[in-house]
Amino acid sequence: MLLLVSCSGGQAGDTGREGASTHWKEGGGAGEAAAFMKVRVPEGATEVKGAVRVNPREDEYILSFRTDGDTAARVAEDLRSEEPPAPWGVVSAQEPELFGHLGLPEPKTLEDALWAGVCPPCVKDHRRRDVAWMEIYVEDLGAGRARVYLRAF
Repeated sequence: MLLLVSCSGGQAGDTGREGASTHWKEGGGAGEAAAFMKVRVPEGATEVKGAVRVNPREDEYILSFRTDGDTAARVAEDLRSEEPPAPWGVVSAQEPELFGHLGLPEPKTLEDALWAGVCPPCVKDHRRRDVAWMEIYVEDLGAGRARVYLRAF
């Protein structure tokens, strides 16, 4: 027997924020996501896309672009993760689907995508003191090109 218990006592869809619900912010795009993450979209990057998902606890910012492989590696290095990007091997059904909103596949579903994550305050990255968590996926597109996926909250 499966028993589900709710602690909120609220209506379905109730978020805990007065009048708030999880939704995509109208007009929240790549510029706002890059500004929150303190990431410069590389000059010459193409297919630059971003969005802001308003959540009850903390908003999520996503950003994606295509660039050359060396530049993608520098963007990943700039996160200052204690570990270099490595193959992503864990799939969690509890992770929200975010990049589909931008018309992109979810990076966690890509074979051979490299992943790195970091808590900026934990590594004393004062540029990103308002960011609790950041992660990057780098997809090798061949011919020296890569797609970068960034997520932060």
